[in-house]
Amino acid sequence: MPDGSTSTVEARIVIPVTGMTCAACQARVQRALLKAPGVADAAVNLMMNSATVSFDPAATSPKSLVQAIEATGYGASLPPATDNAFDEQTARDTAQTEEFRELKRKAIVSGIVGAIEMGFSMSSIGGSSRWVLLVVTLGVMAWAGRHFYTRAWSAFRHGSADMNTLIALGTGSAFVYSVVATVAPSLFTASGVAPDVYYEAVVIIIALILTGNAFEARAKRQTTSALRALAGLRPTTARVARDGIEVDMPLAQVQSGDVVVVRPGERLPVDGEIIEGKSAVDESMLTGESMPVTKGPGDRVIGATINRTGAFRYRATTVGEASVLAQIVRLMRDAQGTRAPIQRLADRVSAIFVPVVLSLAVTTFVVWFVAGRAHGAADGAAAIRSFAAALAVLIIACPCAMGLAVPTAVMVSTGKGASLGVLIKGGETLQRAGDVTTVVLDKTGTVTEGRPAVVDIALAPTYGEGAEHLLRLLAALEASSEHPLGEAIVAHARQRGIALPSATSFESQTGQGVTGVVEEHALAVGNDSLMQQWAIDVSAMSDHAARFAAEAKTPVYVAVDGSLAGVIAIADPVRATTPAAVRRLRGMGIAVIMLTGDNAKTAGAVAKAAGIDTVVAGVLPEGKVAELKRLQGTRHVVAMVGDGINDAPALAQADVGIAMGTGTDIAADAGDIVLMRGDLNGVADAIALSRRTMRTMKENLFWAFIYNVIGIPIAAGVLYPFFGLLLSPILASAAMAFSSVSVVANSLRLRHFTPA
Repeated sequence: MPDGSTSTVEARIVIPVTGMTCAACQARVQRALLKAPGVADAAVNLMMNSATVSFDPAATSPKSLVQAIEATGYGASLPPATDNAFDEQTARDTAQTEEFRELKRKAIVSGIVGAIEMGFSMSSIGGSSRWVLLVVTLGVMAWAGRHFYTRAWSAFRHGSADMNTLIALGTGSAFVYSVVATVAPSLFTASGVAPDVYYEAVVIIIALILTGNAFEARAKRQTTSALRALAGLRPTTARVARDGIEVDMPLAQVQSGDVVVVRPGERLPVDGEIIEGKSAVDESMLTGESMPVTKGPGDRVIGATINRTGAFRYRATTVGEASVLAQIVRLMRDAQGTRAPIQRLADRVSAIFVPVVLSLAVTTFVVWFVAGRAHGAADGAAAIRSFAAALAVLIIACPCAMGLAVPTAVMVSTGKGASLGVLIKGGETLQRAGDVTTVVLDKTGTVTEGRPAVVDIALAPTYGEGAEHLLRLLAALEASSEHPLGEAIVAHARQRGIALPSATSFESQTGQGVTGVVEEHALAVGNDSLMQQWAIDVSAMSDHAARFAAEAKTPVYVAVDGSLAGVIAIADPVRATTPAAVRRLRGMGIAVIMLTGDNAKTAGAVAKAAGIDTVVAGVLPEGKVAELKRLQGTRHVVAMVGDGINDAPALAQADVGIAMGTGTDIAADAGDIVLMRGDLNGVADAIALSRRTMRTMKENLFWAFIYNVIGIPIAAGVLYPFFGLLLSPILASAAMAFSSVSVVANSLRLRHFTPA
């Protein structure tokens, strides 16, 4: 690899991997990839059967990475170059469904055969019946359990061992023992040992393991339900107006610039901008916000959202892989393919787990055999009991649960986050967010709305027409202005449903305001300098103007026909949800700081309205980064919340960067987390979800570890000297299957997470 002084371009690829069944498999593939030349990082996901690899294209290639995986004994292939995020998800869903059906079919057949064989074993069976059981059992092993043995052999050829090794050794040993008892029973009777057979045990163990695998496959599919639901939201057709004719066409044929027609109740097929009509659009799939949003000409709309009321036409802007929905699906898929740091613990244990279990099984056999001989048991009898105990150890010690403990929680949690309008970009971010002790908020566009708005109107005592009349005249004049304050006045009038007349004259007074005539009324709108120029006495409203200024609001005087009519207060208002969000964060034990480049007076007024006590004002972007470093140097774990554009350096410096999404740029590179709605409650939701997820991961790992810590000694017979208890191989296989399913089921509880 290039040395540290050389700049390299890092590429990323997700490689499908087949044949992995447990944490040991996952750890083995990952180790092989990390050792490959040019690989910067690799995350192998047992749940998704994939390897996400970051590599230097100058040092290696995707084909070489596939070969590195194949060299470990597992299957790998290059991802299809033409598939998009939706096609990939559909293919994954199809594969998961087929996997579940096949496992279910094999489990049912094996279970029926095992039950029949058990019925035979409970009766006195002759030599011919044993031969029938031998053939039937061999058939079940070759059909239903074939993959256990082929994968175990593949692992052996490559000098490793995994879950399949344990299962193959356990059932294979029982089968070979039974075959010898069937073919040469005299070898047993000569030692005074009954030539018992364990054909039914072999089949039932296979059936139970397959049953566990089937439940596991079904549960795995449930963990991706959020991703599958998102991918399924996309309509298959669109109604497009071309050459004056409305035509229904496949979605793939819609092009940027096409005019799309949407009727009430329909899903929008692509992203775009409304050019005609008005409606309420349900964007809950994107933002988690249940209330529909009113949309009109000039407003952006997102594909897969639902048009609730009126019909409208809009111009397509982004289609296919560039669409917001495609970005979300791709972001979630990538996030679910990453690892949380806590996974490293499971990886380290898994790397040595199977060899240790094999050693324990051999030790169990030897100890039981020696103990049996010491108590006067014949060699054959001692060997049988020793064999059963060793077999139980092999069967119960499956490391599947450890491999599923973390990725299942990551997958369910990221899906739940998306439904709340919180997009979390990976397992590492998910874990780190729960450790946050301080949240730093940018002001403009984060604490505030990010755009000026009319927040107050004070009328002069001598003006008797009312606020609505004044606003009507004022907005009519400002409709010709391009100044942000003028746009705020016009927007406020339209929100109140005021019809605006046309101005008969309009003139902009640079640095002062605007003047003009509306419905034969002469208007002057601007600052006190403009009022002085027009000889307008503002003393009657000077107290109002001073109060507005003290509250970080911009006062705008309005004169009608030579007399002062009132003063309008315009400000970038604090988001309505911000105070409640700040209280939530404090209630979670998190310090809240506002960091802004604005002046101290304005920043203080905004912070007071938002309920924020600590303010750092007047800092440039590099100053924000320095402040974050200072906080981090005092052992704070810092989350920075900003708009993802001018706050990019600070977002990158923070332990967790949280970008306020616009709904059209959800994959902001600077943010580790993207909030799809303009609501700081999403920050509290993300941190609360992270904490709950970490608790679930720890529970999963605890039960995965403790299960083996307790189960293996019991299977080895540690309780037998005290209570006469032994764990049969059949019960061991049932317990093993239950452990994996219980871990996945515990993770699925995250789907019901509700932020406090």
